Amino acid sequence: MPASPRRKTPKSHTLATKTAELAMAAPQVVAHRMARMALSGPVLNQRDRDEFKRMSSEKTAAFQESWQAMWQQSCRAQWDIGAWVMRAMASPATRQRATPSAMAAQIHGAALGVMSKGLAPVHRKAVANAKRLSRTKLR
Repeated sequence: MPASPRRKTPKSHTLATKTAELAMAAPQVVAHRMARMALSGPVLNQRDRDEFKRMSSEKTAAFQESWQAMWQQSCRAQWDIGAWVMRAMASPATRQRATPSAMAAQIHGAALGVMSKGLAPVHRKAVANAKRLSRTKLR
């Protein structure tokens, strides 16, 4: 019996999963770093200085990457929707009809794609930081 083909995970499921993971990871990272700030006192050691510098540079880089990914996905989505409408108008007898519900489905899928692309860099950094910081001691 041949192996069953892998089913593609819907974008909404992936987006929901990544959002939930981010919602769990971000407070862990914030709690660790706030505790570290409280314990460090007025004079920071090199380890604390490195961590606090990393905190701001990683956040900036992740959000820049996020905005870039969302912009690129928005351009792709606009192109895809435009091409879909043109195909539907060019051949109305085919199965691909430009009904309001079909158009809403196209726009919904495009929006999920943009949100998913935008969340990915922030999710990746937050989850990686939560794992890394869970293995490090505060002092």
